[in-house]
Amino acid sequence: MKIYDLITLAEKGILILIALFTILSVGIEMYTVVINGKITLTDLLLMFIYAEVLGMVAAFYKYNKIPITIPIFIAITALCRLIILQGKGISTIDLMYESGAVLLLAFAAIVIQRVMKDSDAQSERDDVVK
Repeated sequence: MKIYDLITLAEKGILILIALFTILSVGIEMYTVVINGKITLTDLLLMFIYAEVLGMVAAFYKYNKIPITIPIFIAITALCRLIILQGKGISTIDLMYESGAVLLLAFAAIVIQRVMKDSDAQSERDDVVK
């Protein structure tokens, strides 16, 4: 067995573990919400992060690669959750930095999607020429 095959097998095993742990974490979070008897915005954002992680694992198995925009969306959601969790006690400068990070990540996602769309269009044009 080649080293590449071992690394690929390890990668797939780790992704399966990530999916299982994510599903377990969702179950624990839902149980906590039921026990507390209320759902907060931070709970919903956390579950959204879990859904995005599962989507990232599914995308890997479907396309054999992870679209770079999914981790960017996870980071944006995590930063928004952090801002909400800090509440009114957050310092103005920290809020500016965190908001700037969200804006920068959103801009990066837009640029990446446009570049990917342009490269897909170029690939289609190249296929027609061949």
